[in-house]
Amino acid sequence: MFLILKPIMKRNYSNILLAAGLILMASLARVVNHEMHLYNLAPVAALGLFSGAVIKDKRFAYMLPLVAMLMADLYFQFFTSTPGFYGREQWFVYGGMALVTLLGTAMHKANPLKIAGFSLIGSIVFFIVSNFGCYVSGMWGNGIHGLVTTYTMALPFFKNTIVSDLAGNTLLFGLYFMAQRSISAKTQRA
Repeated sequence: MFLILKPIMKRNYSNILLAAGLILMASLARVVNHEMHLYNLAPVAALGLFSGAVIKDKRFAYMLPLVAMLMADLYFQFFTSTPGFYGREQWFVYGGMALVTLLGTAMHKANPLKIAGFSLIGSIVFFIVSNFGCYVSGMWGNGIHGLVTTYTMALPFFKNTIVSDLAGNTLLFGLYFMAQRSISAKTQRA
C-alpha cells in the first residue's frame, strides 16, 4: 500500500513546494519592485493567467495570485509605511486579479501567440478593473472628469503592467513547457 502511495505523496509534496515557490516569487517581486519605486512591475497577474491556464483544480488556480497579493499586502501593512490595506478600491484590485485568472481558464492549447494575446488582454482587464476601484474611491474626483483623470493618471503604470505580465508569462509558460518536454523525454526513455 505504501509503495502505491509513495509516488502520489511525492507528487503532492512537489506541487505544494512549487505553489509555495510561485507565491513567494510573486510576493517578493511585488515588494522589491515597490521598494525600488517600480510600481506595477510585478508578475502577479502573470501568475494568475498561468494558474488559470495550467492548474486543473481551479480553487488553487485562483488562490495562488490572491495569496501572493495578500502576502505582499501584509508585508506592506506591518513592515513599511505603505498601507497594505487601503480601502474599498483594494477589492477591485483583487477582483481584477481573479478576472485575469478566469481569463486564463479560457486559454486552451497554449502557444506563444495565444499567451502573448491573453497576457495583453489580462493587463487591460486588470488596468480597467483596478483603476475603476480608484475612481469609485473618489481619489481623483467624481463624474466623468474624475473617471478620465483616474485612468489618465494610471497610464504611466500601465506600461509596467504590460512589461511585467509579458515577461512573467514568457518565463512561467516557458519553464512549464520545458519541464513538460523534459518529463516526456524521460518517460519515453524509461
